[in-house]
Amino acid sequence: MKLVLALGSNLGRRFQTLQGALDVLFDAPGLEFVKASPVYETDPVGGPPGQRPYLNAIVIAETDLEPRALLERALSVEDAFGRVRDERWGPRTLDIDLIVVGETVCDDPDLRLPHPMAHERAFVLVPWSDVDAQAKVPGHGPVSELLKGLDTQGVRRRDDLKLQRPD
Repeated sequence: MKLVLALGSNLGRRFQTLQGALDVLFDAPGLEFVKASPVYETDPVGGPPGQRPYLNAIVIAETDLEPRALLERALSVEDAFGRVRDERWGPRTLDIDLIVVGETVCDDPDLRLPHPMAHERAFVLVPWSDVDAQAKVPGHGPVSELLKGLDTQGVRRRDDLKLQRPD
C-alpha cells in the first residue's frame, strides 16, 4: 500500500529531528522508502500564540503494515524524539501524521484516515504536491485543486535543507 506521512517540528534542532525521525521510521521492517519532499518552513496553524515556525516535509512510502501498526510506530518515534502532548496544536519536537494509507478509510477516535484536515492544510499539500504531482486526498480530490483554495503565503521552501534517504 502507498503511505503518505507528514513530518513536522518546531522545537529544538528541527531539521536534525526530521532527518532522525525519517531514519528511525525506516529502520524496522514493513516500510519501504519511496521519496521525501523538499523541506518547508511554515507558520504555525492553530495552537498558542508565539510559537516558532515549523519545518515540514512529506514522505511517500510503500508498506504492508496495517494502519494501527503504522500509527503505533509513528507515536513511538515521536516519543523517542521527546514529543510532549501538553497542549493541542502546541509546540512539539516532532509530529508524524498518517495522511493516507492506501485506500483505507477509518474514523476511529485515535486513527482517522485519510487525515481529517489534510485537505485544508497548506503545510501538508504544498510539499505533497512537490513530491507527487498527481496526489489525491481520498474523498476531497486532487491536491493541485485543493491548493487553489488555500493561502500558501506561510509556506516557504527551504532549498538549503534536504532530507536524505534513510540509512
